[in-house]
Amino acid sequence: MGRPQVVLGVSGGIAAYKACELLRRFTESGHDVRVVPTDSALHFVGEATWAALSGNPVSTRVWDTVSEVPHVRIGQHADLVVVAPTTADMLAKAAHGLADDLLTNTLLTARCPVVFAPAMHTEMWEHPATQENVATLRRRGAIVIEPAVGRLTGVDTGKGRLPDPAEIFEICQRVLARRAQPALADLAGRHVVISAGGTREPLDPVRFLGNRSSGKQGYALARTAVARGARVTLIAANTELADPAGADVVRVETARQLHEAVLKAAADADALVMAAAVADFRPARYATGKIKKKDGEEPAPLELVRNPDILAELSAARPHAGQIVVGFAAETDDVLANGRAKLARKGCDLLVVNEVGEHKAFGSEENEAVVLAPDGTQTPVPYGPKEALADVVWDLVAQRW
Repeated sequence: MGRPQVVLGVSGGIAAYKACELLRRFTESGHDVRVVPTDSALHFVGEATWAALSGNPVSTRVWDTVSEVPHVRIGQHADLVVVAPTTADMLAKAAHGLADDLLTNTLLTARCPVVFAPAMHTEMWEHPATQENVATLRRRGAIVIEPAVGRLTGVDTGKGRLPDPAEIFEICQRVLARRAQPALADLAGRHVVISAGGTREPLDPVRFLGNRSSGKQGYALARTAVARGARVTLIAANTELADPAGADVVRVETARQLHEAVLKAAADADALVMAAAVADFRPARYATGKIKKKDGEEPAPLELVRNPDILAELSAARPHAGQIVVGFAAETDDVLANGRAKLARKGCDLLVVNEVGEHKAFGSEENEAVVLAPDGTQTPVPYGPKEALADVVWDLVAQRW
């Protein structure tokens, strides 16, 4: 099997320069990339740059190398088409099937997965016409990544920033991995809420009770859900990871903050996946000043109180029928027995159970787990990338809708 064939479309926005980083990631990971910019994109990054970075010829017009019929062949041979950045104009043309240059012709002839990474000012993104175009493309099976929130052109700030190219690349990798699936965007039209990371319960201004969770499994769940077409809300507790492209990220620190954020996001969610490591207890009292060590005295006992049981509460009080709740259980011994007991106690639809400890699960790029269901079935997931476990979870969730 040859190298995956990727078409990188670039439309005319200031974020076009960021597509150079995306192109580099594709080429350095072994993909054969053909860059197809619009005429407007060449005002921002020149043809020579795209040709040098990709190692392939670059053209914008259907009249270039006519004997090769590029307006048909490029799309026909592609394993993936990604347009980054995608302007409001390009979204409109793609949604309405216009074909006035090489890129729009390529989009019409492509029978492979198509990913759009929009970048524009907030007002343009929020305009009803743009939102209808996005909805049309998603309904047809295209993956339209939600823009990031941040600094835009000039002094403006808001939603419409191109996501980090490294994160766009991760989404594209997930799409390529699933391109043979008959229902590539099987989460399209669904809103999923994911918690990730580990909560911290403050003792004083400098100390806290916490855990080793890095958030990598929750972020893998977010990336795979975006790649499968979902609208994703990621509630991140004390992570140091880059925001996954296409996810709306809500940052929290404590269990009570996470509890509040999840309940708010759950109102219209089709699925809740609670991958965060949430503290069961918090200090009964918070010291407003640093707790000092006193010579000759033992420290005072630390009194703890319970935090809300978020997973049990979500399972018991679902805002609408059909909402799926998935929990995670990190165990150190009697993994399956403890997992079964927790599944019954929490009342969720699925429970992902994994063994934790030194060099296991927390902080690792890989994971191994068993997904338990109330009917007694169990789905083992062998040791491998956390994205693989994430895809199994979404497969099982989709089956229950």
